[in-house]
Amino acid sequence: MTRSLRIIGVPMDLGADRRGVDMGPSAIRYAGLSEKLAALVEDCTDVGDLPVVHPEIGNPGSAAPSTGTAKYLGEVRELCDRLADQVADALDDGTLPLVLGGDHSIAIGTVGGAARDPDVDVGVVWFDAHGDFNTPATSPSGNVHGMPLAAILGEGEFGDCDWAPAGVAPENVALVGVRSLDDNEREALRESAVSVYTMSDVDARGLPAVAEAALDVATAGTDGIHVSLDLDWLDPDEAPGVGTPVRGGVTYREAHAAMELVAEREVRSLEAVEVNPILDRHNRTAELAVELLASALGERIL
Repeated sequence: MTRSLRIIGVPMDLGADRRGVDMGPSAIRYAGLSEKLAALVEDCTDVGDLPVVHPEIGNPGSAAPSTGTAKYLGEVRELCDRLADQVADALDDGTLPLVLGGDHSIAIGTVGGAARDPDVDVGVVWFDAHGDFNTPATSPSGNVHGMPLAAILGEGEFGDCDWAPAGVAPENVALVGVRSLDDNEREALRESAVSVYTMSDVDARGLPAVAEAALDVATAGTDGIHVSLDLDWLDPDEAPGVGTPVRGGVTYREAHAAMELVAEREVRSLEAVEVNPILDRHNRTAELAVELLASALGERIL
């Protein structure tokens, strides 16, 4: 059994260009999350959802002029500030925060809270089909869910922000399963110290070896890791209910193998994002999210 766990829902879709991921937390809960985790943790508490501004009410141009084309950045910042407080409070109380998205822009808040303690060094493993390494100046869409990793590391205009950079060392960040990058994003990742493991690496080395290497990167000299699980990391045949599917992703069993390896490390915080029940089939992707989170928290076949 692991320590106590606190579930925090963040039903936000301001960072995406398709509606529906705001219903992700509800879909994951409906798939039996609490019941699944009850056998794996000493105490599982669901504190409900953070209130989120809907796109119809928010201002897509609310960002400062210097932040380029980042849509709803003001609202994203406000939400991530509140989420960071919730995550930090959970850790202060000795509980592991499990954050349910929502689009991937919420990771700015999750990592911000997980890395807030100046005496704690945090590594990050990012399971995703995409790099999430655009900035407002380089993003072709302006959607913040394509920027959170860059924001966390203070890339580009985010380096001048007082809220996005989390103080995480890029040498302790690993991207796993990437297969869709924009040109500017690709160049920025090549120049960064982030370790990037593409699906070509998975093909050549096998998913367990790649996941172990990524976890070694994130745990080298750190006190714990944040694990960010974007469900579009999996192949769309496995996880159809995501907003930005990319063919050629990991299989069902590969995903479980990676999460089982995660459970062997010191996990400080965990999140699952980009479940879109509008695009799903019979809540299949949300059910998969529940299964993978259980594996990351220690569930085993035998």
